[in-house]
Amino acid sequence: MNSNINSKAIMMTFMIGAFFAILNETSMNIALTQLMDIFDVDAPTVQWLATSFLLVMGVLMPISALLIQWFTTRHLYIGVMTVFLIGTIVAACALNFPMLLIGRMLQAVGTALSIPLTMNAVLLMYRPEVRGRIMGIFGVVIMFAPAVGTTLSGIIVDILGWRWLFIVIIPFGVFIILFAMKFLQNVGEVTRPRVDFLSILLSTVGIGGTIYGFSSIGEGSGEGLSGTILTIIVVSVLSLVLFIGRQLKLDQPLLNVRAFAYKNYTRGMILFVIISIIMFSSQILLPMYAQGPLGYSAKTVGLLLLPGALLNGILSPKIGTLFDKYGARKLIIPGTILLVVAILMYSHISPSISVGWFVLVYMALMLSIAAIMMPSQTDALNQLPPHLYAHGTAVANTLQPMSGALGVSIFISILTQGRIRFLEGREGIPTTQVMEEAMTYGIHHAYWFAFVLCVLAFVTALFISKKKSVIDATEAK
Repeated sequence: MNSNINSKAIMMTFMIGAFFAILNETSMNIALTQLMDIFDVDAPTVQWLATSFLLVMGVLMPISALLIQWFTTRHLYIGVMTVFLIGTIVAACALNFPMLLIGRMLQAVGTALSIPLTMNAVLLMYRPEVRGRIMGIFGVVIMFAPAVGTTLSGIIVDILGWRWLFIVIIPFGVFIILFAMKFLQNVGEVTRPRVDFLSILLSTVGIGGTIYGFSSIGEGSGEGLSGTILTIIVVSVLSLVLFIGRQLKLDQPLLNVRAFAYKNYTRGMILFVIISIIMFSSQILLPMYAQGPLGYSAKTVGLLLLPGALLNGILSPKIGTLFDKYGARKLIIPGTILLVVAILMYSHISPSISVGWFVLVYMALMLSIAAIMMPSQTDALNQLPPHLYAHGTAVANTLQPMSGALGVSIFISILTQGRIRFLEGREGIPTTQVMEEAMTYGIHHAYWFAFVLCVLAFVTALFISKKKSVIDATEAK
């Protein structure tokens, strides 16, 4: 660790900002059902409040490595948190759904760039053998903030209304900016590499178009995949292929995908993607189901999810310490087994499930996520030499929102199409019971898809190296 900088003050600044930025990723989840009525929009439309947040993050993450090398830590962080604050104010004052959506997208700018800034600082300031502990502490922010955000938003929505989800963040946003101005120091060097605008264009079209295309599949009333959406997806995938090919040819790539040449990095990223899909999708589907067929209020749902969120937050630092001691494999394999069991339970969920079982299964889900997410990501980054730190972090942080957005969209699409198929051929207006059965049918199909992903995660975990080897900065060229 560099003794010339105050690492504690720097991490404190980053973690305070990241907590409130990431808190907003899931703060709207509980309110989605209410917002459908307020703004007169359907489920596929309202889920854009979650998807657009992740879409903006996905588009910005590839250029985070470039921005980190072009601007000082202080200027970049204060700038992005200012944009976050502006977005929060816009959302709090939203008069219609589009205005609320714009506010959410501005918030996403701050969240998108604050995460790679933090993780890059960890890689630069701390030795590999202690990164597990530091990343475990940061894991409290990465996983605990969005989890507890669901609980807090349920209480706030029921008592004060949805606008207060943003109003309460405003003073903290101001505090974060002032705190950073006083305590934040610069980490790393400003090298200002050449900007390849074609790479930026290809990544924006590829990532943004892919997320938009898949997010649009479930919209409408079951007409299926339209020609326009299919064209968007094909063009986007082609753009991603061209983007990757161009990065391999450039001397100074926008996003150095050569990080995937390290096998454990690739395996860690596969696990990271799968767990991101499961986490983001569940934090959308479970509150919707709990407020639908289960009949709970937003506040009650938030309280039911709280034990799982607390368990996740409490165990994250401990898991980081265990990672430093035993390595990733001994944590990830048991974690994937528990994940398979939890998802199998959700694939059989019904309105008759007891409160105790609902809480217990969610706790198992959050425990499995804690045991897999940070160990897989930290182990993956530990395999890289220092010159790939910023790029490895950017790749990981690009994959998370992209996979989360795709996961939410696909899960919502499966749920929506499942409900449509269940209701086909039924005469008259469906009763409340029939609609609940239709949603249950849809969510079962969504979690069977999740089950397949979890089995893949378990198989991948078996190939994680048994060694705790990392590339030390002193050994890397």
